[in-house]
This record gives sequence, structure tokens and C-alpha cells, in this order.
Amino acid sequence: MRKKIVAGNWKMNMTKEEGQALISEVVNMAKDEVNSQVVMVLCPPFPHLGYAKKMFQSQANIFLGAQNCHEKTSGAYTGEVSASILKSFDVDYVILGHSERREYFQESDELLKLKVDQALANQLTPIFCCGESLAQRQAGSGFIEFVCGQITQSLFHLSSEQFAKVVIAYEPIWAIGTGLTATSAQAQEMHAALRKHIASQHGQKLADEISILYGGSAKPSNTPELFACPDVDGGLIGGASLKSRDFIDIAKSFKW
Repeated sequence: MRKKIVAGNWKMNMTKEEGQALISEVVNMAKDEVNSQVVMVLCPPFPHLGYAKKMFQSQANIFLGAQNCHEKTSGAYTGEVSASILKSFDVDYVILGHSERREYFQESDELLKLKVDQALANQLTPIFCCGESLAQRQAGSGFIEFVCGQITQSLFHLSSEQFAKVVIAYEPIWAIGTGLTATSAQAQEMHAALRKHIASQHGQKLADEISILYGGSAKPSNTPELFACPDVDGGLIGGASLKSRDFIDIAKSFKW
């Protein structure tokens, strides 16, 4: 069975005190309420990484994630953080290719390919983001091919053994922070297409084992329907991950 994953992307939010309070609440709620088979990943800003893991290391199904890493091993890159540094802080996952990184920092598919390689070389699990813009969606055709192309350009150089260690996150850019959400039918269509595309490169067995998450204004009111789709294996959660009650309720949205 594919891993069911709920990853919280805090983005550039939370002071140290706010972050500590949020983690404490999530850990306490998770112990009492969340099925132990649900993998929860908390992805705070870099400064939180030093203390975060210590706060939930006794909770076996909560993992630590980072929001980005640099494409080089080390060097004179002021303000950047390498995959090896993240690993030294016991980070487990790293988000790569988020639409905000692609848009605001001009991250290309080729650059993300190098970042994926760095993550895997340092035993980090990449949460690789892909998705289409509102204009591409409204054009009515070609948006599935575009998103599959992002997978091809950044991930299809990997061996099957390497690819099996990647988590995919489909995030329709038009639904991030806008309050808009893809319908369950739209999400399922894209997730199924991505799984079919992966199968074309690595075979159906591996494609069936890859977790593909949905990201885009996901919240407790819509995740039960989204997570019930056969090819949706969880969510990459933005705003709702900053509220412990919402994040835990999302983690409880799976039908077992």
C-alpha cells in the first residue's frame, strides 16, 4: 500500500515561540487522534530545524522536512543551505520545485534536476512539486502534457531505484493561496495521468507504489473527498498547516 502523507509547508511564517507551540499541539493531538499509518511531515523555515526534530522524535509517524535546498554540495553561496547540512540536522524530507520557488526565484526544471540529485545523495526524500498555471488550465488542453513534462525534465534521469524514493506533489498553481481548489475529479484526472506517465518510464509496479500528493488550498472541509480519490495519496498543505486543529483534521481525512 502506498504511503499516506500529509506534509505541512509553513512557508515564511512562525517565530520560534509560535513554531514551538504549534509543534507541541500537533504532537499531542497526533498521539490521540491520528492513525499511526499516516505519515506527517512538518516543513518549517530553516531556523526552526535545530529544535523541531527533538520535539517530536518520540512520535514515530511525524517527520521533519525542509522547504528547499541548494543544488551544490557546498561553497560560497551566502544565504543558501545544502542537502548535507539539512541531513546533519536530521531532516527527512525536502520540498523541491514549489511553484513559489519556480515563479519568484526562477527555478527551472534543469536546476530542480540538480537539487533532486543532491537530496537523494544525502538520503533526503524529495517532495517534488509540479503543476500548471491558470492560463494553461483555462486553455483547455495541453496542461496535462505540461505537468508530465516537468516530471520528465527533472526526474526521468533517475534510475527506478532512485525514483522510488521520490514523493510527487501536484499543485495547480491557480489554487495556491487563492481559496480555489481543484475538484476531486480534476485532481484525480491529473494524479492518474502522472501515474500513467511514471509507468511509461519505470513500469506499472513502481508507478503504483509512488505517493502523489495534492496541494492547493486543501483544508479539512475538502480533503476527505480529495483523499478518497484512488490516485490521491495525501496533501502538501500550506495555510492550514499553521493551525494545529486543521492540520490534524486533514491527517484524519483518509478512509481506511
